[in-house]
Amino acid sequence: MSSGNGGLRERKRQRMYQDVSDIAVSLFLERGFDAVSVAEVAAAAGISKPTLFRYFPTKEDLVLHRFADHEDEAARVVTEGPAPLAALRRHFLDGLERCDPITGLNDHPAVLAFHRLLYGTPALVARLYPYLERSEAALAGALGGGLQARLAAGQIIAVQRILAQDNWRRVAEGEPLARVRPDAVAAAGQAFDALAAGLPRLA
Repeated sequence: MSSGNGGLRERKRQRMYQDVSDIAVSLFLERGFDAVSVAEVAAAAGISKPTLFRYFPTKEDLVLHRFADHEDEAARVVTEGPAPLAALRRHFLDGLERCDPITGLNDHPAVLAFHRLLYGTPALVARLYPYLERSEAALAGALGGGLQARLAAGQIIAVQRILAQDNWRRVAEGEPLARVRPDAVAAAGQAFDALAAGLPRLA
């Protein structure tokens, strides 16, 4: 019974995270990140400011919460096959195929608006760095730890980030997905080929 209650509490906690983040992002998109205070977000969510800060230590985390589920994604993916780079390549290409927003290849208005908010707000761009660091650390651990694993993880996370940002910029500038997709697939293939050449142990 206690285990069931614990699961219910965790689901309610995750729901609170999602609801408050959604409310905050909606306000930021409507009025701009800097024009909305944390107190206004708390009021709109029907909670106190101290309660909000228990869930989100900084204002930026209200937006970047959407990246939290992706922090250990690369680390999870490398366990799917004997060759880490092959698993990561397959995962990224699959993401392009299904237009996963994390790949940048998505033209849904809400996704484009979110990315404009993220990359157009210096405070959010700066706060994104710790998320990338945690992704690198998780991937390095999955690759065995040590300096070589950290160097490899840094290269892999950087490649995925640059590919996704390039896709997003082209889509945001109005290029149709049908035109961007083949280039995105080709660029990903070339990038992972280069990683494989430089990181043969992982290939």
